[in-house]
Amino acid sequence: MKLRVNACLGGLLVGCVALMALLSVFWTPADPLRLNLKLRLQPPGGQFLLGSDEFGRDVLSRLMAGAGTSLLVAALSVLLALALGVLIGLVAGYLRGWVDRVLMVFADALLAFPGILLALGVMVIVGADKWSIVLALGLAYAPTAARIVRGTVLSLREKEFIEASRVIGNSDLRTIFVHLLPNCVAPIVVLATSMFGWVILAESALSFLGLGIPPPAPTWGNMLSSGRPYMESSAWLGIAPGACIAASLLGINLLGDALRDWLDPRMEQS
Repeated sequence: MKLRVNACLGGLLVGCVALMALLSVFWTPADPLRLNLKLRLQPPGGQFLLGSDEFGRDVLSRLMAGAGTSLLVAALSVLLALALGVLIGLVAGYLRGWVDRVLMVFADALLAFPGILLALGVMVIVGADKWSIVLALGLAYAPTAARIVRGTVLSLREKEFIEASRVIGNSDLRTIFVHLLPNCVAPIVVLATSMFGWVILAESALSFLGLGIPPPAPTWGNMLSSGRPYMESSAWLGIAPGACIAASLLGINLLGDALRDWLDPRMEQS
């Protein structure tokens, strides 16, 4: 019962955010970049369903455009982190020895820094734009994926089917990608959902600090930052993007919990 509730509620929240992002590609109620100083700080209702910001831009349109930006950055960052982390984890866990030690020392060195701090360091070097954020967050979260995949590989590498693959003459490369990788899919899927939420939060935090995608491009983080001085007089400027971030994270976490319980029934029983 809990599994179904989490899956339905999480899927509903994530689906609404995804639908909003997809819709923004083709239509928004107004141009999210259009300035109209005569209509600045209009309250919700009438022409502006969720109000207007300090430059007279439609908050709802900017929220929709920001959803597309956040989901795109999160998806690309997670794909990059998984591509690097899964490859490193597979190689390190299967080959062991000095290869494992070198790769894990490097991964542990990166894990010593909080993900957002590591991303900040990368962005100082490469600059602040959409692709820099993807690179920074992908590199920041790749060591986590590497550690989880390595642990899974270590528990599988001595199994009978892996030994059988070696005995019949399969190369290490074929054994890794044909026999080991498919058995790592469950933890990778659960990690990907959790990482998606981490990246959305990190991207919003970077944008809030002024180190994310530069204005006037809308993101939930920079909308939250620009609305901070007006919280007493125009609270909707902070409430709207904050609610979007919270709903996205809640939906992703519920969906991740449901996936974890579905892929590992022992978790649900415990």
